Amino acid sequence: MTFLEPLTLTGRYVILEPLAAEHHDGLVAAARDGELWKLWYTSVPAPDKMAAEIRRRLALQDQGTMLPFTTRLIDSATGGPGRIIGMTTYMNIDAATPRVEIGSTWNAASAQGTGTNPDSKLLLLRHAFETIGCPAVEFRTHWLNHQSREAIARLGAKQDGVLRSHSRTSDGNLRDTVVFSILEHEWPAVRAGLEYRLDRRGEGRG
Repeated sequence: MTFLEPLTLTGRYVILEPLAAEHHDGLVAAARDGELWKLWYTSVPAPDKMAAEIRRRLALQDQGTMLPFTTRLIDSATGGPGRIIGMTTYMNIDAATPRVEIGSTWNAASAQGTGTNPDSKLLLLRHAFETIGCPAVEFRTHWLNHQSREAIARLGAKQDGVLRSHSRTSDGNLRDTVVFSILEHEWPAVRAGLEYRLDRRGEGRG
């Protein structure tokens, strides 16, 4: 299945490339940009746990349940790959439907609000709907992660529901998980909205 094969996706601001062990130092630097692992409602690996997280994601890739990416900025001077700013994935892959969840995503603090997130989501959603042929794409986040919930809603995703006491966080507390999705027939409007946001940013209007 094509969506299980590592691939590189290139947008206006970011390049999503297959996660590899040699990305370790760049990912550690990105996580230190804002000390993201200290945010209790996220699951960003601490610097000393980054190698284990890379191995975990690559093991899930081998099992066919995750396709992990490293997110890089596009270098404005060369147009090629620039510094690493984070990670994202296709996860909970259902090859039979097919259906994927876009998640386990984080970006360096200095890259947030710069167009990198909508650009990344446009790349992943376009590939999921237009190449893989997914009838739906899912997003999940912590009930208390209001920033993430608002960002997902801005994409045009609709909330499906809340899974109460769904899983435990790294500190052992129970988490309520909010589930969102975008359906295939909704994709053209979502795509247009993302492209409009990127066009406005390119014109210097945020």
